[in-house]
Amino acid sequence: MKHIAIALLGLAATLGNLSHAQNSPQMDLPRIKLSAGMYLIDTQVAASPEERSTGLMFRKKMPMSEGMLFVFEQAAVQCFWMKNTLLSLTAAFVADDGTIVNLADMKPQTTDSHCSKQPVRYVLEMNQGWFAKKAIKDGFKLSGKPFESK
Repeated sequence: MKHIAIALLGLAATLGNLSHAQNSPQMDLPRIKLSAGMYLIDTQVAASPEERSTGLMFRKKMPMSEGMLFVFEQAAVQCFWMKNTLLSLTAAFVADDGTIVNLADMKPQTTDSHCSKQPVRYVLEMNQGWFAKKAIKDGFKLSGKPFESK
C-alpha cells in the first residue's frame, strides 16, 4: 500500500509539472537572424509540431526587434489563432524565397482563424505594428538562411 501511495504522489508531481509547463512560455528555442531590408530580426525558430503548437503562448512581452519563425515541413495553407496568447501580433505568411504573401493582425486570446492566401512553409510572428512602422507590406522580401536558394 505504501508503494502505491508513493507511486501516486510521483504521478501527481509529474502531472503537476506537465500542467505548469503547458502554461509557461517556451523560451529556449534556437535563434537565427533574419533581415527585412535594413532591419535585423532576432528570431526564435519553432520547427517541431510541439514548438509550433505552443508558439508565443503565455508570453507577457517580447522585444520589438524579436519574432518567432514557424517552419513547416511542406508548403500548405497555414492558419493561426491566438488562444492563450497574451500579445497582439502580426503574422507574416512567407513563401520559400522570403516573399511575404500576406500579413494578418491578430488579437490576443481569440480563436479567430488567420490564414495564408496561398501555401507557405514559413510564418513570422512579430509584435503588432512592427511591419506597419517599417512600411513592410505584402510582396516585401525577407532575407536570411531559411530563404536562401538551395
